[in-house]
Amino acid sequence: MTHTPTFLGQNRPLNTCLIQIDTVAEARDLARNGAFAGCDAFALQLEQFSPAERTEKNIKTIFAQMGSRPIYVTNYRRHANGDASDDELLEGLLDARRWGATLLDVMGDYYDPTPGELTMDPTAIERQKAAIERIHAEGGEVLMSSHVLKFTPAEEVLRIALEHQARGADAAKIVTAANSDEEELENLRITALLKKELEIPFLFLSGGTHNQRHRLFGPMFGCAMWLSVPEHHRRSTKSQPLCRAVSDIARAFPW
Repeated sequence: MTHTPTFLGQNRPLNTCLIQIDTVAEARDLARNGAFAGCDAFALQLEQFSPAERTEKNIKTIFAQMGSRPIYVTNYRRHANGDASDDELLEGLLDARRWGATLLDVMGDYYDPTPGELTMDPTAIERQKAAIERIHAEGGEVLMSSHVLKFTPAEEVLRIALEHQARGADAAKIVTAANSDEEELENLRITALLKKELEIPFLFLSGGTHNQRHRLFGPMFGCAMWLSVPEHHRRSTKSQPLCRAVSDIARAFPW
Protein backbone atom coordinates (compact mmCIF):
# COMPACT_ATOMS: atom_id res chain seq x y z
CA MET A 1 0.00 0.00 0.00
CA THR A 2 1.36 3.43 -0.95
CA HIS A 3 1.65 5.90 1.93
CA THR A 4 0.48 9.41 1.04
CA PRO A 5 1.54 11.99 3.66
CA THR A 6 -1.27 14.36 4.65
CA PHE A 7 -2.17 16.98 7.23
CA LEU A 8 -5.88 16.34 6.67
CA GLY A 9 -8.25 13.87 8.28
CA GLN A 10 -5.99 13.16 11.24
CA ASN A 11 -7.52 11.77 14.45
CA ARG A 12 -5.20 13.77 16.71
CA PRO A 13 -3.06 16.91 16.43
CA LEU A 14 0.32 16.57 14.73
CA ASN A 15 3.55 17.56 16.44
CA THR A 16 4.92 19.59 13.52
CA CYS A 17 8.62 20.38 13.83
CA LEU A 18 9.45 23.77 12.32
CA ILE A 19 12.80 24.22 10.57
CA GLN A 20 13.83 27.90 10.53
CA ILE A 21 17.44 28.24 9.41
CA ASP A 22 19.30 29.80 6.50
CA THR A 23 21.73 27.05 5.48
CA VAL A 24 20.90 23.71 3.94
CA ALA A 25 23.42 21.80 6.08
CA GLU A 26 21.93 23.15 9.32
CA ALA A 27 18.41 22.47 8.07
CA ARG A 28 19.31 18.83 7.45
CA ASP A 29 20.73 18.55 10.97
CA LEU A 30 17.67 20.15 12.56
CA ALA A 31 15.33 17.89 10.60
CA ARG A 32 17.25 14.84 11.77
CA ASN A 33 17.04 16.07 15.37
CA GLY A 34 13.30 16.66 15.04
CA ALA A 35 12.77 13.14 13.76
CA PHE A 36 14.69 11.71 16.73
CA ALA A 37 12.61 13.90 19.07
CA GLY A 38 9.45 12.14 17.92
CA CYS A 39 7.70 14.67 15.66
CA ASP A 40 4.78 13.60 13.45
CA ALA A 41 5.31 16.16 10.68
CA PHE A 42 7.66 18.91 9.56
CA ALA A 43 7.44 22.55 8.51
CA LEU A 44 10.13 24.30 6.46
CA GLN A 45 10.48 28.03 5.83
CA LEU A 46 11.73 28.41 2.27
CA GLU A 47 12.11 32.17 2.71
CA GLN A 48 15.08 31.58 5.03
CA PHE A 49 17.26 30.30 2.17
CA SER A 50 18.94 32.44 -0.46
CA PRO A 51 17.62 31.90 -4.00
CA ALA A 52 20.92 30.24 -4.90
CA GLU A 53 20.45 27.62 -2.16
CA ARG A 54 16.79 27.00 -2.97
CA THR A 55 17.47 24.30 -5.56
CA GLU A 56 15.70 21.01 -6.14
CA LYS A 57 18.77 19.05 -5.04
CA ASN A 58 19.19 21.02 -1.81
CA ILE A 59 15.55 21.00 -0.77
CA LYS A 60 15.24 17.30 -1.52
CA THR A 61 18.23 16.55 0.72
CA ILE A 62 16.39 18.32 3.57
CA PHE A 63 13.14 16.52 2.83
CA ALA A 64 15.01 13.20 2.82
CA GLN A 65 15.78 13.69 6.53
CA MET A 66 12.03 14.03 7.20
CA GLY A 67 11.23 10.51 6.05
CA SER A 68 7.62 9.78 5.13
CA ARG A 69 6.17 12.48 7.36
CA PRO A 70 3.93 15.21 5.84
CA ILE A 71 5.76 18.47 5.13
CA TYR A 72 4.33 21.99 5.46
CA VAL A 73 6.20 24.81 3.68
CA THR A 74 6.00 28.59 3.86
CA ASN A 75 7.42 31.18 1.46
CA TYR A 76 6.59 34.48 3.14
CA ARG A 77 7.50 38.02 2.05
CA ARG A 78 10.57 38.37 4.23
CA HIS A 79 14.13 37.20 4.87
CA ALA A 80 15.77 36.21 1.56
CA ASN A 81 12.69 36.83 -0.61
CA GLY A 82 13.43 40.52 -0.95
CA ASP A 83 11.24 42.11 -3.64
CA ALA A 84 9.83 38.84 -4.99
CA SER A 85 6.26 39.16 -6.28
CA ASP A 86 3.45 37.04 -4.89
CA ASP A 87 3.39 35.11 -8.17
CA GLU A 88 7.07 34.31 -7.65
CA LEU A 89 6.38 33.22 -4.08
CA LEU A 90 3.63 30.92 -5.36
CA GLU A 91 5.96 29.37 -7.94
CA GLY A 92 8.43 28.67 -5.15
CA LEU A 93 5.72 26.86 -3.22
CA LEU A 94 4.75 24.84 -6.28
CA ASP A 95 8.38 23.85 -6.80
CA ALA A 96 8.46 22.62 -3.20
CA ARG A 97 5.31 20.61 -3.86
CA ARG A 98 6.94 18.93 -6.88
CA TRP A 99 9.97 18.13 -4.72
CA GLY A 100 7.93 16.48 -1.97
CA ALA A 101 6.09 19.06 0.15
CA THR A 102 2.54 18.32 1.26
CA LEU A 103 0.91 21.51 2.62
CA LEU A 104 1.56 24.94 1.05
CA ASP A 105 1.01 28.21 2.91
CA VAL A 106 -0.90 30.80 0.83
CA MET A 107 -1.03 34.12 2.64
CA GLY A 108 -4.49 35.61 3.06
CA ASP A 109 -3.32 38.87 1.46
CA TYR A 110 -1.72 37.36 -1.64
CA TYR A 111 -1.95 39.87 -4.51
CA ASP A 112 -2.94 42.72 -2.15
CA PRO A 113 -0.56 43.12 0.84
CA THR A 114 -2.72 44.19 3.77
CA PRO A 115 -2.19 44.74 7.52
CA GLY A 116 -3.32 41.55 9.23
CA GLU A 117 -2.81 39.57 6.00
CA LEU A 118 -6.39 39.24 4.83
CA THR A 119 -7.35 41.09 1.67
CA MET A 120 -11.00 41.71 0.86
CA ASP A 121 -10.24 42.98 -2.65
CA PRO A 122 -12.44 40.95 -5.06
CA THR A 123 -9.78 40.71 -7.77
CA ALA A 124 -7.13 39.52 -5.32
CA ILE A 125 -9.54 36.96 -3.85
CA GLU A 126 -10.25 35.50 -7.29
CA ARG A 127 -6.52 35.24 -7.96
CA GLN A 128 -6.09 33.48 -4.61
CA LYS A 129 -8.79 30.98 -5.54
CA ALA A 130 -7.04 30.32 -8.84
CA ALA A 131 -3.73 29.80 -7.00
CA ILE A 132 -5.40 27.30 -4.65
CA GLU A 133 -6.84 25.45 -7.64
CA ARG A 134 -3.35 25.21 -9.15
CA ILE A 135 -1.98 23.73 -5.93
CA HIS A 136 -4.82 21.23 -5.72
CA ALA A 137 -4.25 20.26 -9.36
CA GLU A 138 -0.65 19.42 -8.42
CA GLY A 139 -1.88 17.19 -5.59
CA GLY A 140 -1.02 19.67 -2.83
CA GLU A 141 -2.90 20.74 0.26
CA VAL A 142 -3.41 24.44 1.06
CA LEU A 143 -3.20 26.29 4.34
CA MET A 144 -4.20 29.97 4.22
CA SER A 145 -2.49 32.18 6.80
CA SER A 146 -3.19 35.56 8.39
CA HIS A 147 -0.70 37.00 10.87
CA VAL A 148 -2.72 39.64 12.71
CA LEU A 149 -0.17 39.89 15.56
CA LYS A 150 -2.45 41.65 18.03
CA PHE A 151 -5.18 40.48 20.38
CA THR A 152 -8.31 40.00 18.31
CA PRO A 153 -11.93 39.44 19.46
CA ALA A 154 -13.56 36.09 18.83
CA GLU A 155 -15.95 37.29 16.13
CA GLU A 156 -13.07 38.72 14.07
CA VAL A 157 -10.93 35.59 14.42
CA LEU A 158 -13.89 33.49 13.28
CA ARG A 159 -14.53 35.85 10.34
CA ILE A 160 -10.93 35.47 9.17
CA ALA A 161 -11.07 31.68 9.43
CA LEU A 162 -14.35 31.52 7.53
CA GLU A 163 -12.81 33.67 4.77
CA HIS A 164 -9.95 31.18 4.48
CA GLN A 165 -12.46 28.36 4.25
CA ALA A 166 -14.59 30.16 1.66
CA ARG A 167 -11.57 30.74 -0.60
CA GLY A 168 -10.94 27.01 -0.87
CA ALA A 169 -8.17 26.49 1.69
CA ASP A 170 -7.91 23.04 3.24
CA ALA A 171 -6.74 24.51 6.55
CA ALA A 172 -6.62 27.93 8.21
CA LYS A 173 -3.80 29.55 10.18
CA ILE A 174 -4.33 32.67 12.30
CA VAL A 175 -1.75 34.25 14.60
CA THR A 176 -2.98 36.95 16.97
CA ALA A 177 -1.47 37.84 20.37
CA ALA A 178 -2.10 37.76 24.10
CA ASN A 179 -0.54 40.16 26.59
CA SER A 180 -2.32 39.11 29.78
CA ASP A 181 -3.66 35.96 31.41
CA GLU A 182 -7.15 37.04 30.47
CA GLU A 183 -6.32 37.45 26.79
CA GLU A 184 -4.53 34.11 26.64
CA LEU A 185 -7.45 32.29 28.27
CA GLU A 186 -9.81 34.02 25.83
CA ASN A 187 -7.67 32.72 22.96
CA LEU A 188 -8.13 29.21 24.31
CA ARG A 189 -11.89 29.82 24.34
CA ILE A 190 -11.71 31.11 20.76
CA THR A 191 -9.86 27.93 19.81
CA ALA A 192 -12.81 25.87 21.03
CA LEU A 193 -15.16 28.17 19.11
CA LEU A 194 -13.21 27.65 15.87
CA LYS A 195 -13.36 23.90 16.39
CA LYS A 196 -17.15 24.13 16.67
CA GLU A 197 -17.75 26.48 13.74
CA LEU A 198 -15.20 25.55 11.06
CA GLU A 199 -15.44 22.72 8.56
CA ILE A 200 -11.67 22.67 7.96
CA PRO A 201 -8.73 22.05 10.31
CA PHE A 202 -7.00 25.10 11.73
CA LEU A 203 -3.96 26.39 13.56
CA PHE A 204 -4.59 29.31 15.93
CA LEU A 205 -1.57 30.72 17.77
CA SER A 206 -0.78 33.54 20.17
CA GLY A 207 2.17 35.87 19.99
CA GLY A 208 2.70 38.55 22.62
CA THR A 209 3.92 38.18 26.19
CA HIS A 210 1.41 35.45 27.16
CA ASN A 211 1.55 32.66 24.60
CA GLN A 212 2.93 29.45 26.09
CA ARG A 213 -0.30 27.96 27.41
CA HIS A 214 -2.08 28.64 24.14
CA ARG A 215 0.74 27.16 22.07
CA LEU A 216 1.01 24.07 24.27
CA PHE A 217 -2.66 23.43 25.02
CA GLY A 218 -4.38 24.83 21.91
CA PRO A 219 -4.41 21.36 20.30
CA MET A 220 -6.39 20.03 23.28
CA PHE A 221 -9.08 22.58 22.37
CA GLY A 222 -9.11 21.99 18.63
CA CYS A 223 -5.92 23.11 16.83
CA ALA A 224 -4.84 20.59 14.21
CA MET A 225 -1.16 20.79 15.10
CA TRP A 226 1.55 22.11 17.34
CA LEU A 227 4.37 24.12 15.79
CA SER A 228 7.46 23.01 17.70
CA VAL A 229 11.21 23.39 17.20
CA PRO A 230 13.96 20.78 17.56
CA GLU A 231 16.06 23.28 19.52
CA HIS A 232 16.26 27.02 20.08
CA HIS A 233 18.94 28.70 17.98
CA ARG A 234 19.79 31.99 16.26
CA ARG A 235 16.87 31.78 13.80
CA SER A 236 14.17 29.94 15.76
CA THR A 237 11.04 31.56 17.17
CA LYS A 238 11.66 31.57 20.90
CA SER A 239 7.97 31.16 21.74
CA GLN A 240 7.80 27.81 19.93
CA PRO A 241 7.85 24.84 22.32
CA LEU A 242 10.50 22.17 21.98
CA CYS A 243 9.56 19.16 19.89
CA ARG A 244 10.52 16.69 22.63
CA ALA A 245 8.37 18.52 25.18
CA VAL A 246 5.38 18.40 22.85
CA SER A 247 6.00 14.69 22.26
CA ASP A 248 5.79 14.09 26.01
CA ILE A 249 2.54 16.06 26.26
CA ALA A 250 1.01 14.29 23.27
CA ARG A 251 1.88 10.86 24.66
CA ALA A 252 0.30 11.71 28.01
CA PHE A 253 -3.00 13.09 26.68
CA PRO A 254 -5.82 10.55 26.14
CA TRP A 255 -6.77 11.39 22.57
